[in-house]
Amino acid sequence: MIKVNTTMETLVDEEEDILYQKDASFSAELDVGVASVQKVQFVTTQSPNLEQKVPSRAGTADPRTTESLDTGLGLSLASSSSLSPCSLDCGVGGVCVTEDMEAGVARCQCPLGRGGDRCDAEVEVHSPRFTGQGWLAFPALRAAYKHVQLELEFRPEAWDGILFLTGERDDMAGDFMALLLHQGFVEFRFDCGSGLGVVRSEETVLLNQWNRITLYRHRWDAWIQLNNGKHVEGRSKGLFSRITFREPLFLGGPGNTTGLADKLPTEEGLKGCIRHLEVNDHVYSFSLAPLGDAVKGFDVEECSADRCSKVPCQHGGKCLTSGDTAVCLCPLGFTGDLCETRVDLQVPSFNGSSYLRYPGLGGSALSWLDLQLTLKPSAQDGVILYNGHRSDGVGDFMAVYMSDGHLEFTFDLGTGAATIRSSEPVALGEWHELRLSRTGRLAILQVDNLPATQAMTPGAFTQLSLPQNLYIGGVPNFDMVSPKVRVRTSFVGCIQKVVINNQPLQILAAALAGVNVDNCPHPCVARPCGDEGRCVPELDYFTCECAQGGRDFQCQQHTAPILVDDIPVPRFTGRSYLHYSDPDTMRRIISYKININMRFRTSSSEGLLLWSGQRDMASGGDFLALGITDGYLHFRFNLGSGEVTIVYNITRVDDGLWHRVKAIRNEQDGTIIVDNGPAVTKRSPGKLRQLNTNTGLYLGGMDNIDQATMNKYTSGMVGCISDLILDTDYHVKLVQMSTAIKSIERCG
Repeated sequence: MIKVNTTMETLVDEEEDILYQKDASFSAELDVGVASVQKVQFVTTQSPNLEQKVPSRAGTADPRTTESLDTGLGLSLASSSSLSPCSLDCGVGGVCVTEDMEAGVARCQCPLGRGGDRCDAEVEVHSPRFTGQGWLAFPALRAAYKHVQLELEFRPEAWDGILFLTGERDDMAGDFMALLLHQGFVEFRFDCGSGLGVVRSEETVLLNQWNRITLYRHRWDAWIQLNNGKHVEGRSKGLFSRITFREPLFLGGPGNTTGLADKLPTEEGLKGCIRHLEVNDHVYSFSLAPLGDAVKGFDVEECSADRCSKVPCQHGGKCLTSGDTAVCLCPLGFTGDLCETRVDLQVPSFNGSSYLRYPGLGGSALSWLDLQLTLKPSAQDGVILYNGHRSDGVGDFMAVYMSDGHLEFTFDLGTGAATIRSSEPVALGEWHELRLSRTGRLAILQVDNLPATQAMTPGAFTQLSLPQNLYIGGVPNFDMVSPKVRVRTSFVGCIQKVVINNQPLQILAAALAGVNVDNCPHPCVARPCGDEGRCVPELDYFTCECAQGGRDFQCQQHTAPILVDDIPVPRFTGRSYLHYSDPDTMRRIISYKININMRFRTSSSEGLLLWSGQRDMASGGDFLALGITDGYLHFRFNLGSGEVTIVYNITRVDDGLWHRVKAIRNEQDGTIIVDNGPAVTKRSPGKLRQLNTNTGLYLGGMDNIDQATMNKYTSGMVGCISDLILDTDYHVKLVQMSTAIKSIERCG
C-alpha cells in the first residue's frame, strides 16, 4: 500500500505533471509488510532516470527470489532481500544479464564507452553499432513540438528494430514519435495526443548496406523518403497538432520506455549501425558527453562497417572490413590500396583475400582426373584449388591446399573423404611442382621429387561430379567449402601453371572473374617477349612463344638474358640502358619500402639514372625515378595519389667525379642523401603507401624515354655506374643480371 500526501494529489491535477517539474519534492510511505513501513523522499531532476532496463526476455531477475513493489508512480523498487542469479563482475556501470535462466548463461551489458567481456576495455564510438538490446540516449528535443526535420544513415542487419524513439512519457501514454523497421519497411509513427499517424516506405531497406532516411514532420503532416525512393506522406488523427517532448531521444532501441506493445509493431532494438543523425540542423555526436551529445547508452560498439566509408575503392572494387582495418577487394586487372592501378597481369599472385573463378569441371572429372600445378607458397596454410558439387559445401568436392606447410589433396565421391599429404613440408618462397592422378576412388600425389603418396575413398561410389565453379588461389566464402577441408584460409603466394586433364589452363585469360590478384615478381611481368610473343613462365625463368605459335629466336633475341663478363663497370651513352625483371630485384622495388644505394659519375647536367613505372603513364600511374636536372639529383615517386619531387640542391653531381647517392622510400616518406651530406626528406600526398609498377627496373635510361616518362626526362645519363645496392645488402650484378642490354660500353 502507498500513501501520497495531499500536496502531491493537488499537484498532479495541475496542467503540468509534477514528475516532470525540476526539483519538485514529494514523499510516499511504502507499506511492504505487516510491521514495516518505509518512508521514501523523491526529488525530480531535469531529465528522467536513464538506468538500463533489461529486456524481458533476458530474465535477469528470478521471480522466486525477487519481490517487486509497485509504488503506483511508474517506479519499481526491489526488496532488499532479492537476489540476482548474475554473479559476473561487470565493472563500473555494467549490468549483468542472465540470458538463459535454466542454463545459467550470463553476460555483461556494458555502458557507453566500455567494452569487453567484463566491460574492462575502453571503446571509442564514432559510428555506433547496436546489438538489438542496446541504445543511446540524448537530451530531450527542444523547440521541436510542431516541426521536425531529420536525416539518418543506417546499416541494418535485421528486418525489424527501433531506430529512434522519443515522446512525452516513458510509458508511451502521451505524445510520442518513433522511427522503426518493420518487416524491412521503414515506418514513422507519431501521436500528437489525439490519434496515431503512420507513414510507411514503399521500398524495403537494403540489408548490410548503408541506407538514408529523410523525415519531415510539420504539425499533423509528415513524409519520409528512403534512399532515392518515393516521398510517402501521412497525417496524424484528431485536432491536436503539437508533440510534447520530455523523454530523452533514444537511438537504436527503446531505452527505458515501456508500453511499446500497444503503440509499435516491434519492441526489438536495432541490429546494425548508424553513422549520421541530424535533427533540425543539429548533427549529433555519438560519444558520451561532454565529448559528444550522448548522456547514456548500453550495448553499443564501434561499427567496423563504417570504416569502408573512408576507403573509396575504385574501378568496381568492394570494401571489406577485417578487424580494425578496411581493405578493397579489387576486380581482375586492378591493384593498389584503392584498386586505382591498372595492372597487366602475367603471373598471378594471391594475398590471402584473392581468388580466380572458372567454369566448374562438371562431368569432365567423373572417372579420372590429372592435375599439374606450379606454385610458390608464402604461407603454411591456404586453399589453392577448390571445386564442389553444392554451394553449401555438401556432397562431392575436390581441394588442393597447404596445411602446416604440407601440400594436401582431399576429395569426396559422396561416401566419405580421403586426404593425401605430401611426405614432407615444402619450402616457402620457392617454386614447387605438384602432380595429381585420380582414377575412381584412388588418388596419387607427387610433389617435386618427393616420394609419391596415395589414398582411397571409402564406400562404393567411383565418380566425381563438380558442377559448381572452380576456384584457384582461394574462395570468396568458406561456407561453400566442405568442412572436411582442414584449412579455412586462402592461399598466399604465386601460381604460374595449371594443367587439367592434359589441357593447359590460360590462368588469366580463361578466368570468369577474380579479386585482389596482383603480379608475382617474375621476368614475365616486364613483357620480355615484346608485343609479338607470349612470355611463358618456367619457374624463375621464361621462354617466348611467338604469335604464330612456334618458338622463335626473333621474338626473344632482344630480351633474353645477355651475359657480358668483360664489362665490370658499364658506361651509358644517353641512349643506353640495363633492364632488370628478376624476382629478387622486383620484390624489393614493388613494395612499401625501398633503399637504393648507387655510385656513379657523369659530366652531363641532365639524364635519367633509374626508373620503374607503369607501362601506360598517360593515366598518371605509379613510378619511382632517380635523375639529374640542371646538375642536381632529383628523387621522384608517385604512389597513385600524387607526385613528390625531392631535389638535392646542396651538391652538384655533373662534375665528372664519383658520387654516391642514397635514396630511401619508407611508405609515403622519401629521403635523399648525396656523398654523406645532410638528408633531404619530403612526403608524398594522399594516403596510398605502396608502389605498383609493371615495367621492371631500368638503369641508365630506356627506350622512348620522353614518352615512357611523360616528358619528365628526355635522355638517359651519360656516364658510368659502378654499384647498385638494394635494401642495404642486395648487390645487383649490373650487366650479368640484366634481362635486356642496349648500347652498353666499358667504363674507361
